[in-house]
Amino acid sequence: MILLVFALTIPLIGFSQDSNLGNWLIYIGNKKLNSKWNIHNEVQYRNYNAVGDLEQLLLRTGVGYNITEKNNILLGYGYILSENYVGNTDDKASVNEHRIFQQYTTKQSIGKVKLSHRYRFEQRFVEEDFKLRFRYFLSLNVPLKNNESGESPFYLSAYNEIFLNSKSSIFDRNRVYAGLGYNVNKNVRIELGYMNQFFETTSRDQLNLITFVTF
Repeated sequence: MILLVFALTIPLIGFSQDSNLGNWLIYIGNKKLNSKWNIHNEVQYRNYNAVGDLEQLLLRTGVGYNITEKNNILLGYGYILSENYVGNTDDKASVNEHRIFQQYTTKQSIGKVKLSHRYRFEQRFVEEDFKLRFRYFLSLNVPLKNNESGESPFYLSAYNEIFLNSKSSIFDRNRVYAGLGYNVNKNVRIELGYMNQFFETTSRDQLNLITFVTF
């Protein structure tokens, strides 16, 4: 399975002074080797503006194993290049990070509601520093209305992900997202949603327009 995600983030003026226009271009691919093993590949190109002002380049790969149909473990590696603005200037500083991570994902259904839990433990080599971080991601998908054929073109999508450090400031950040989705067909779906990223001292509010393409 290959999943292409096109995400446009638009600022919500007045909710947070740190809101800005950004664009996340995301590629996620899973190559099935057999019924148990798979290869995961991921590329994320995040911009401060619509395009051309790099915020972060994120590359991930890993080997996954399906314990059951709804339970998967993954051992992965990531390289992250961050371009951070220095203070209130136009100067930017590059930060390189190498990351090893272990991940467990499980899925469940409660009636028509589909839930997904992802637990990820990261060992982060950020320039000269070594850091540990734990992430918990919970998502849900709720169909809104069935048509005559029994399909549900509209659905609600929501997730929350919390990031926790092992030292210094334990709380890293929290992401909350809620959106309305539409299944164009079995391979294409579109979502319009709101995302808040809450950091230790600041926050960012954004509108997300996302297109998922699976083939």
